[in-house]
Amino acid sequence: MVAGKIQSYRDLEVWRQGMALAEGCYRLTKTFPKEEVYGMVAQIRRAAVSVPANIAEGYGREYRNDYIRFLRIAQGSLKELETHLLLALRVELITTKTSQPILAQCESTGKLLRALLRALQKSQ
Repeated sequence: MVAGKIQSYRDLEVWRQGMALAEGCYRLTKTFPKEEVYGMVAQIRRAAVSVPANIAEGYGREYRNDYIRFLRIAQGSLKELETHLLLALRVELITTKTSQPILAQCESTGKLLRALLRALQKSQ
């Protein structure tokens, strides 16, 4: 990235954080029991990957309204991910200690997503 200029979705801090979040979720779910591979593991991973994927897809769209729509989808996926993580905590698949860093990443990514959405909507 040249002096703060965005040349690709990969230059967006929100996309980078989304990728780090997805990576963290993959690492976290490696510890889940085998019987959860097609249940909670698949749900968490799918929702986590959806966040940066929708940010990237929206960025690649030709129209601002499409970009905004995909950022909203990413927001929804982020809330879905948080819900899966909170349920995993409730049913003791993870502990507060292991879930807290990921939930903090969710919050941080969500703040960046909201800021980007506000900026795009303001400049319409």
